[in-house]
Amino acid sequence: MARRIDVTGAGGVRLAAWEFGDPPKGIPAQSSGGRQRPAEPERTSGVLLLHGLMGRASHWASTARWLSERHRAVALDQRGHGQSEKPPQAAFTREAYVEDAEAALEQLGLAPAVLIGHAMGALTAWQLAAKRPDLVRGLVVCDMRASALGAASQREWADWFTSWPLPFATLADVRKWFGEDDPWVERPNPSRGEFYAEAMHESPDGWRPVFEPEQMLKSRETWVYDAHWEELAQVRCPALVVRGLDGELGRAEAQEMVRVLPRGEYAEVADAGHLVHYDQPEGWRTAIEAFLDTVLSPDAP
Repeated sequence: MARRIDVTGAGGVRLAAWEFGDPPKGIPAQSSGGRQRPAEPERTSGVLLLHGLMGRASHWASTARWLSERHRAVALDQRGHGQSEKPPQAAFTREAYVEDAEAALEQLGLAPAVLIGHAMGALTAWQLAAKRPDLVRGLVVCDMRASALGAASQREWADWFTSWPLPFATLADVRKWFGEDDPWVERPNPSRGEFYAEAMHESPDGWRPVFEPEQMLKSRETWVYDAHWEELAQVRCPALVVRGLDGELGRAEAQEMVRVLPRGEYAEVADAGHLVHYDQPEGWRTAIEAFLDTVLSPDAP
C-alpha cells in the first residue's frame, strides 16, 4: 500500500512523497486526513529516491519495497511530475529541484540519507550532495551524464514531444507506441512501454501524460547546455555510478565520472538501457545492494 506524505518545496510548491513498503520497525505510521504527515527524525537509515525527467515516484515502487525491508525509503514526485503541483508560473530551475530535495530530506527526517537518482534525478542528487554534505551519506547515480548535451539535443526533444500521437485511446496503445512504434526505439522494448504507461492518466478524450511537456522542456533547458563536472568533484560521500550497457551514459564517461568523484565506484547492468531499474530490476538490485549495505551500515563512518 502506498502512503503519501506532503512536503513543501521551494517557493511553497506542494510536493507528494511516497512510501511503497512498510517502514522498518520502530517508525510509527503517521496519518492526517488520509495522508501521511512528515515523520519526526528517527534513528534509522534513510533513502530518498529521485526519478528522472517525465518520471514519477511510482517508478521506484519495486526498488522502494525491497529497500523498505531494512531502511526507510521514500520516493519523491518532483515539481511538475506525478501528483506534485504543476503551477504554470513555478520555477523549473536546477536550484528549485535541488531545494525541493533538500526540503524533502529535512521535512521527512531522513537525513543523513542515501540519495538514489535516475537521469535528471541523479543530477539533482549529486548537486545536493555537493551543496549540503551534512544531509547526504551516500549517492547512487543512475545513467546520467556529467557532460553538456547541447542545443541540438534540446531541439530533438522538442520535436519528439510533438510526435506523440496524443491522446492515446488506451493504455495498450501507450505501451505499444513507446515500446515499439516510437522512432526513438531501436528494437521492441516492453519495459519502456510500461514505464511510459505509468506516466499517463486518463482524461476525457483519452490517455495523456501526467506532466506538461512544456514544463519538461523548461526543466531540461536549465541543465542540458552545461557540464556538471565541478559539482561532481565536490561530492565527498561514497558514490556509485551505474549505467545500463545500452544506456545513454557511455562507459568511458561513466568511468571518468568515477575518477572525478573523490569516493566513486562503478557498476554496469547488462541487457539494460537508459531505464535500468525497469529493464533489469534484478540486475539493478544486484548492482546497488552491496554498496547500500556498506554505506547504510550502522558502522559506516
